[in-house]
Order: sequence, then structure tokens, then C-alpha cells
Amino acid sequence: MAVVNAYLSFDGNCEEAFEFYRSVFGGEFVMLSRFGDMDWGMPIPDNEKLKIMHVALPIGSTVLMGSDVPASMGPVTTGSSQSLAIGAASEEEARRIFDELSAGGKITMKLDKAPWGALFGGFTDKFGFNWMVNCDLSHP
Repeated sequence: MAVVNAYLSFDGNCEEAFEFYRSVFGGEFVMLSRFGDMDWGMPIPDNEKLKIMHVALPIGSTVLMGSDVPASMGPVTTGSSQSLAIGAASEEEARRIFDELSAGGKITMKLDKAPWGALFGGFTDKFGFNWMVNCDLSHP
């Protein structure tokens, strides 16, 4: 079966964002490479050599990945058409993740009991990405 992982694009602050995500979820990067580390067969501007070409952070059975977008590829546009959905294993974990990931961002729906029997909330993090946290309360 195919696996779907999230891949986030940044306008120069990928490393800062992924250090933040790692502080919330824990774990270690399985890969972190910079544009200057790779031989692209073309010159890389000095101001882009330290930017992140690819980073991967395992979270449970998925991998959160990302990169900075070089200026030559055009501007990064953050939109509202997608969200990263987290299924927390416990109410305590849901509250911790929600509180830590939403710090500095904008809460769009406070974490509260939802009609489908879960604890649910949503926010946009300080990097402009939308997140949803869900914890099924019917399974203690």
C-alpha cells in the first residue's frame, strides 16, 4: 500500500520550523541536507547554500518533510486549502501538542469536545501552516 506523508515548503525558514516541530514531537531528523551540500551541476547562489534542500522528521508511522524554496523556483504561497491532521493517543497528548504547536500562531477552533465523541481543535502555526488535533475519547 502506498504511504502519504506531508511535505512543507518554506521561504527560508525551514530549519527554524523543523527545529520547532522536533521540539514538539521529539525524535531526530533522518535527513537534513542543504542546497550547498549537493552538486546540482549549476551554481547555487551563496545566500541559498545554507538553506534546507530536504529535511525529514519521523512522527509515529509517518514522516514530516520539508524544504526551503530557492528564489529561482518562484515565491512560496501559503494557503488555506490543506491542514495537517494529528490523531493524538490520549487527551493529555492532544492538549500538549495543541498548546505547543499553536504557540505564536492563531487558534481557529479551541480544543474542545466535538459532536463525534472526540477532543478536537484547529490552528494555524507561527509558520502559516494549518493543523487539526483530534483525540478519540470513546477509547480510554
